Order: sequence, then C-alpha cells, then structure tokens
Amino acid sequence: MSQPKPAPAKPRALDDTALQNLALAVIKIEASAVAALAQRIDGEFVRACRILLGCEGRIVVFGMGKSGHIGSKIAATLASTGSPAFFVHPAEASHGDIGMVTNKDVVLALSYSGETEEVLTILPLIKRLGVPLIALTGNPNSTLASMATAHINVSVAEEACPLGLAPTSSTTATLAMGDALAVSLLEARGFTAQDFARTHPGGRLGRRLLLLIGDVMRTGEQIPKVTEQARLGEALLEMTRKGQGMTCIVDEAQCVLGIFTDGDLRRTLEREVNVHTALIRELMTRNCKTTSPELLAAEALQLMQKYKVNALPVVDHEQRLVGTLSMHDLLRAGVV
Repeated sequence: MSQPKPAPAKPRALDDTALQNLALAVIKIEASAVAALAQRIDGEFVRACRILLGCEGRIVVFGMGKSGHIGSKIAATLASTGSPAFFVHPAEASHGDIGMVTNKDVVLALSYSGETEEVLTILPLIKRLGVPLIALTGNPNSTLASMATAHINVSVAEEACPLGLAPTSSTTATLAMGDALAVSLLEARGFTAQDFARTHPGGRLGRRLLLLIGDVMRTGEQIPKVTEQARLGEALLEMTRKGQGMTCIVDEAQCVLGIFTDGDLRRTLEREVNVHTALIRELMTRNCKTTSPELLAAEALQLMQKYKVNALPVVDHEQRLVGTLSMHDLLRAGVV
C-alpha cells in the first residue's frame, strides 16, 4: 500500500514589515558570521597561502552540494586573479576525474561537516599523489581537517535559515574565506589591473585596459579631411559625408594643420561669414589636440574629457593623419 503524500505547507500571511524583519535578521546573522572569521586569519591561514603560492601546477577545488557551488565560485575567483584553478565534482572524481590532479597541484577541499563521504573517498588518492591538501571546514576535529596539510576553520554560530538546516551563514563564511585567500594571493603575486584585464578581455575593464586607439579609430575613406585651400562649404560637405561632427585640415604631406568642428561652425556663423567664399584655413582651430594609435583608448577618453572635445585626429610619429577617434567610437567599443 502506498504511503499518503504529506500535505503541502501552508503559506504564512506576512505583512511587509514582517518580511523586512526576516530579511534583516538574515543579513545580521550572516554579517556576524563573516565578522567572526577575522579571528581565523591565523597561522593556518598563512600556511595555506604559502602552500598555494608554492603551487607549480593548479589549484584543484572539491566540494559537494552547496559547498560545491561555493567551491566553483572560489576556483573561478582564483583563476581570474592569477592563481590557475579549476573545480572538480568529488563524485565525478571517483569515476575518473581524479586523473585531472597531478603531483604538482594543490587540492582545496570544502566540506562544512568535514565528513562528506564523496570528499573523504578521494582523500587516499590525493595522499598517494603526495599533493598538499588545504581544507575549509566548520569542524576542526573532523576527518577532513585531521588529514589536511592546512585547515581553515569556517564554522558559524548559527545558520540564517530559521530551521537551522539550509546552508546559509556557513556558505557565506566559506565564500568570504575563499575571497580572503584569493586576494591575499593576488597581492603576493603582484597581480595588477592589467593582468586582471588580460583574463577578462570581454569585460569593460578589459576593454579599458587593453584596447588601443588603433583598434577602434576610423581609417581610410572614413577619415574626414580637407586641405587648407578648401572653402568652408567643402569642409561642411566633408563633415556631412563622414558624420563625425568634424573634419581635419591637412597639408600635402597629410600632416595635421588643424581641425574644424560643429562648435567652430557655430562660432563662424555668429560672425556672418560667407560659407561659399571663406577659406577653411582662416576658420580652423590650429594647434588642435591629437593622439597616437599606440595609446590606450581609455587614455583618449581622458583627453577628451579634460579638454571637452568629442573627437580627436590620430597621428603617427611624424604628425601625419592616420585616423580619427570620436566619443561615439569609444561608446561603440564599450570603453565609456
């Protein structure tokens, strides 16, 4: 005879204040759990850092369930901050994935109880490889803690879950300790913002720190330019055709003599200049700001902001025009 299904839990009628109070209680409990970790930054933490810094291979992170999710995040943070790391599911490790671990690696194992069966199963294999084992547990007397080369205590006074069952404070504390390890290693390795950008080429920081002006500037037929003998009308047609709100003025060697922008046009019209007869050399802005294709696009952005301009001629070492760069180009490239 089949057993009757348990009745579904009845939802509680909570007002807005009750919901806010419950959320605040969670935040306070988890904040307290993280604050308590300050006392655990001790000799064991330093020993773990030294082991990780001495790793000639990669940091292999293990964890089951919620600890696995936290372990995956810690591995990703380590990898993106200069410490090569990856996550391996302990159950899969018992069925072949343990082969990913070499004798030059370091294992970082997460288990709040320190008695997770799937993690304990692979410990003899790790020991046989002679691989250092760093453990993050909430039980310093656990099997995992006793077998670790270095053990970091991430125990919490209570879970934020009112039932005391769902990992909440404990996973938050473990994640915070993982971040503490990653940042300590980052500083010890002399990891820089440029290094971070190289591991995040698709992110905004990567674009700001890696993208050169030469990668985003307009070139060839897209460059708005006229000679100094051109009339104002010709310059305006060139500005309209190229749609950059400016045109460069160049000599026969293609060296930049000046620039004429929408702002210059407004000032010119206030003087009631004849558009058809006036020469652009009489109206252009001389000694205009220029930039180089070898500079970072972010540096061009700073230059534009400093001098309150929306476009820049890009010149080579001999001041010859090789491109133009506008604020729109920087926006399109994700630098702004």
